[in-house]
Amino acid sequence: MMGNRYVVEKDTKSLAGERDLPLPALVGALKAFRALQAEERLALGEAYTVSGYVLAHEAGHAFTIKQLRRRAYRLMELLGLRRVRPHDARSSCFTFLANNGVPDHILARWAGHTNVKTTKEWYVKPDVEDLRGAATTWDGLHGGAAEGQE
Repeated sequence: MMGNRYVVEKDTKSLAGERDLPLPALVGALKAFRALQAEERLALGEAYTVSGYVLAHEAGHAFTIKQLRRRAYRLMELLGLRRVRPHDARSSCFTFLANNGVPDHILARWAGHTNVKTTKEWYVKPDVEDLRGAATTWDGLHGGAAEGQE
């Protein structure tokens, strides 16, 4: 994105960035969205721009980063979710996957990183709630927490 006005396409930083991701839960939504885009294209005729982007305006033009962010925030509000930057949501997803046993090398591949350390250092960010399982294990070593203490 140049000046939040123009979409400029460029190659990924590395070959690891070019990847296919299996997203079976999204297939139905993407097919429905493609059908909607086909209807919009028919309605606008030659005025419709075939940009090739999944996320595009009703006229086919790519959204700017600012427009995507606004839409994401509106959706978070409608769903009653805490407002977070979309890039922070990426970190939350990788933290969730890591906390649920996804191996480091799979996390890196999913993120499009060539180095596992990059994914772990920049995207996996456990918080206090994530540490509770370790605390429970630690308490088991000592025969349980003293009554009334957490």
